[in-house]
Amino acid sequence: MAEHDPAQPPAGSSADTEAIDAAVSAAAAAAQGVSDEAQIWDILFDHGLAWVDFPRDCGGLGVPANLRAYARQQISAAGLSQPDPGRNSIGFGMAAPTIVVHGTDEQKGLLREIFTLRRIVCQLFSEPGAGSDLAAVATRAVREGDDWRVTGQKVWTSGAQNADIAILVARTDVEVPKHKGLTYFLIDMKQPGIETRGLRQITGEAEFNEVFLDGALVPDSRRLGAEGEGWRVANTTLNSERVSIGGGMPREGGMIGVVAEAWRSSPEHRSPVLRDELIGHWVDAEVLRVTGQQLNQKLAAGRPGPEGSGSKVTFARTAQALSDLDIRMRGIDGLRYDTWENRRPTEYSMTGRNPVYRYLRAKGNSIEGGTTEVLLNVIAERVLGLPGEHRTDKDVPFKEMPR
Repeated sequence: MAEHDPAQPPAGSSADTEAIDAAVSAAAAAAQGVSDEAQIWDILFDHGLAWVDFPRDCGGLGVPANLRAYARQQISAAGLSQPDPGRNSIGFGMAAPTIVVHGTDEQKGLLREIFTLRRIVCQLFSEPGAGSDLAAVATRAVREGDDWRVTGQKVWTSGAQNADIAILVARTDVEVPKHKGLTYFLIDMKQPGIETRGLRQITGEAEFNEVFLDGALVPDSRRLGAEGEGWRVANTTLNSERVSIGGGMPREGGMIGVVAEAWRSSPEHRSPVLRDELIGHWVDAEVLRVTGQQLNQKLAAGRPGPEGSGSKVTFARTAQALSDLDIRMRGIDGLRYDTWENRRPTEYSMTGRNPVYRYLRAKGNSIEGGTTEVLLNVIAERVLGLPGEHRTDKDVPFKEMPR
């Protein structure tokens, strides 16, 4: 099936594309003579061109999510600079959708800061004793008047060394079962009481971190959702994350694009067996792409659901299989690696380096954003409606749980 040209709007959406075209024209007129990128990004936000599928008071136009690519193309055609979502991936893919659904009017003011890259976001969810079982979070937040004091340890925090704010899940009540005593916050990372330490990965980089909080302050005005409702709010974030990780790629975007291009440019390494394998992965990537469009539409409507777990599992498996094929189809060149030094990157690219880096980095795809094993349980129980696993701690007050 031929892919639709991203410059051409999907059929049957003329009113939506006309709204985008009008917003782009107005933004281009407002940006005449403006050379500062940040000011141009502010103009895009003011004209609903930050996330076009978000509501109009949140930097959007309320149009379908599958028009994001069309909007970006039109913005580029108008000669307007756009921020790179990869420089604030957690902000774009996780924090912003959660703020749209659960945030107050004041908190929604952060959306502009996230879009314009003035506020880089990281995620303080996982802990040494609460990774796959996120509801077992033990980091405590204690109320002090109009503020909360947060103490505990988080781990596997991507980009914490560069972050300005974090989305945080902390325990505010130990008298109730583990899923009920959590509260969700937006916390300032640039304050006393927060220490970030790098964790060296198999790639040689320290992309992830462990974060220690010792009486760190967060105002109650930065509480997202009701006290004790953190698990419900966090599920919006997690479902958004899984859609963000597992969906939204263009055709031949990501790992499949790198491997397909290597195939086209390296005829000396081709074989019928490798071709058959590549075609199978290409089909998987295309199914993932189309499914991602559907999931992004639900996300834009404020209804991210458990179906995103399926896309994330497929993404991880496909990326790992492709990174393996990537090495095998390049011969000896596929085994070269640039450095093993302990680096603290300010940004990273899954597909922008050499095959060995991609192979090693892809191993984390089945862990980050929810392990494959946990997501298979989510699919079984919440998508297929199968009986859940027996859990002995689900109704036990948190303080009585063995740790």
